[in-house]
This record gives sequence, structure tokens and C-alpha cells, in this order.
Amino acid sequence: MASATGIPEERIVSIERTGTEQRETEPLLGRPGDATQSQDASFFKNLVLGTGLVAQTAVILLFILVWTSVFTKPVILFSGHPLAQSLGVLILVQSILTLQPTHTADQKRVGRWIHASLNLAALCAFIAGVVIIEYNKIVGHGQHFHSVHGYLGVITSIIILLQYVVGFTMWATPALYGGEERAKMIWKYHRMSGYTILVLLLVTICSATLTPYNEYVLKMKLWATALLSILILVGIFPRIQKQKLGFRRAEQ
Repeated sequence: MASATGIPEERIVSIERTGTEQRETEPLLGRPGDATQSQDASFFKNLVLGTGLVAQTAVILLFILVWTSVFTKPVILFSGHPLAQSLGVLILVQSILTLQPTHTADQKRVGRWIHASLNLAALCAFIAGVVIIEYNKIVGHGQHFHSVHGYLGVITSIIILLQYVVGFTMWATPALYGGEERAKMIWKYHRMSGYTILVLLLVTICSATLTPYNEYVLKMKLWATALLSILILVGIFPRIQKQKLGFRRAEQ
């Protein structure tokens, strides 16, 4: 129910109760609450909360673009590579959008389980894509590292693997980092690297449009993949909560 000021009473109570909650849950852009999960709200709403709708629409369109480009051409073994990688990016974006708006202890706990499960599914898709491209090169005696896309793919794959290993061990075996409290101190770096990986993945997809296979077969346009990639970031980055990266406003 709204108060006389037009602000929902539950939001006023929340701000008055903590005094600083408004500042602590403020995203990088927008107003406090624009990217904050409401109490008892469904996690499905997190997928389109605030600017999340922009990211969700863009990643679905990117997924459709890749799959349409593949299935409107003769399907070969190599076709599995772009299919798997684009599926991995779609799932990865869902995991980010799900966890970003969480802020209470219960929300974070459930959100981490969903995040981890989706990340595992994304990792399987990425591994499948890498295995397909490597097997295809071995069978066809293809050349490795002959394009920017190839170099970016290898670099990004290595970083993704390290990200998953560190993320899993911080959650499952915090003793490796000196205990749970020390492991929690590393989380902000884990989040930062996660956003970096997303950027690398999108750049890698864009670079795929410059490969001979795309030029002569898939024919995806660089401007289309670049535009959709930018929209994904435009939808995700404003929802980053400052305190989760260790950024806080100075007290007034």
C-alpha cells in the first residue's frame, strides 16, 4: 500500500529500519530498489527486474540469431560449436540476472544455489563447444590459432575454468582460503572477474563474425552481434550493487 507521499510503505519501513539500507542496496545506476529483490518475491522476477529486461531480450535475440544462422545452413559437426557456446552464454546471463538483485541472507543463500546450478549447466555447454571445435580440427587437420576469435576463445576458456574452480572451492572448501571469513573477502574479486568473463565471451562471439566460416557460411553481421552484446551489458551493468564489489558512498 502506498503512503501519502506515493512511496510504498514497506519501502519506507525498510529504509527507516536500517538507516543505511537505501545506500547499501543502490545499484551503479538508477534508484535504490530498482535492482533489489523484494521480500518473498519470486526469483523469476529477478530475470527482468529493472534494466534486466533489456539484457534478457538482447541475449534471447542473440541466441536466436546464432541458432537461426546455423540451422538455415547445412548442419555439420562444426555447427555444434556455435550452438553450444551461444547456449552457454544464454544460461550464464540467466545466472547473473538471478543473483544480482539478492540482498538478504535468505535470498543470497537460495540465489547462490541457483547461480551455481546454472553456472554448472553453462560450463557443460562451453566444454561441449570446445570439445567439438577441437575434435573437428583434429579430424580435419585444421590449423589452430589462425584467427583473433581462436585466441580469444582459448584465453576466455582458461579464465572461465579458473573462475569455476575458485568459485566452487570458495563455496565448498573455504578452508583452502584460510576460513570462511577470508573466503568471503575474495567474493568481490570473483564477481568482478565474472563480469569480465561476460565481456570476453561477448567480444569472442563478435569476433566469430570475422572468421572465414562465418563469412562464407553463417553470414552473421558484426553490427548485429555487437549491438546485442552492448545491450546485454547495458541491461546487466546498471544492476550491479555497489556494496557487492566493495564500493560504498562516503557518509554524508
